[in-house]
Amino acid sequence: MEYLDRLESKSVYILREAYSEFKNLCMLWSIGKDSTVLLWLARKAFFGHVPFPLVHIDTNFKIPEMIKHRDRLALDWKLDMIYGQNKEALEKKQTFPDGNTTRINCCKKLKTEALANTLNGNWTRYRINHDTGKYEIDKNNDPFTGVIVGIRADEEGSRSKERYFSPRDKDSNWGVEDQPPEFWNQFNTDFVPGTHIRIHPLLDWTELNIWEYIKRENIPMVSLYFNQGDGKRYRSLGCYPCTKPVESTAKNVDEIIEELKTGKFSNIAERAGRDQDKEDGGGLEELRTGGYM
Repeated sequence: MEYLDRLESKSVYILREAYSEFKNLCMLWSIGKDSTVLLWLARKAFFGHVPFPLVHIDTNFKIPEMIKHRDRLALDWKLDMIYGQNKEALEKKQTFPDGNTTRINCCKKLKTEALANTLNGNWTRYRINHDTGKYEIDKNNDPFTGVIVGIRADEEGSRSKERYFSPRDKDSNWGVEDQPPEFWNQFNTDFVPGTHIRIHPLLDWTELNIWEYIKRENIPMVSLYFNQGDGKRYRSLGCYPCTKPVESTAKNVDEIIEELKTGKFSNIAERAGRDQDKEDGGGLEELRTGGYM
């Protein structure tokens, strides 16, 4: 497992480098396996304490078990947990589940726009109160200028074009063809004022690496990833109207690892169950250049 040690060390180094170089830092937590591994690494990097807020963009269409898992870990691990929403789009039912827009436009409204306006502080944020266990309107609306994200290069085509320290403009727009070079372990952390930075500590990890690390570290995962007896499980988590479970009998981490190594998913794309990817022709680059995670 030396390769897991190397991946862990590099990710921890990037997390510490980000914390030392950027103010007003936060980390996105989607509650999925990748961002939960990232959260675990952050706790390791800072000796059990996560020194920046966790931000979740709640579309209001997440599988309920995901939200329960989020809040349970937030309280157990004493996380500074924040969520944001596009409340206007939800109230006006400008969503795909309501039948009023396409999947891609729904993602733009509920994810991309909600993310940008939660990060810049223009929209209301909700912060967990550890005394009551409830969320309250956050009085702090300072913009987050650096955001740690748990994306992997192998997950989807546009993500393979990212850098470890990836600059965006003040509106979170991503210039795919205008990125700083990163040679070996020389990371550029010197950007012009007003630049919004995305930090990607998991860029080198694969889906298999993630599950092997989950096994080694015994990281708690939402049970949706495992077959509960109906011959199905989720391989990738998202909004329930657009994310389908896969046919699988894997009931635990060992069986998922076996599926990825030699089984039915060894040559099938991880996001094959995401309908919005198919609607966009199999790529998310247009969404991601506008700020999508």
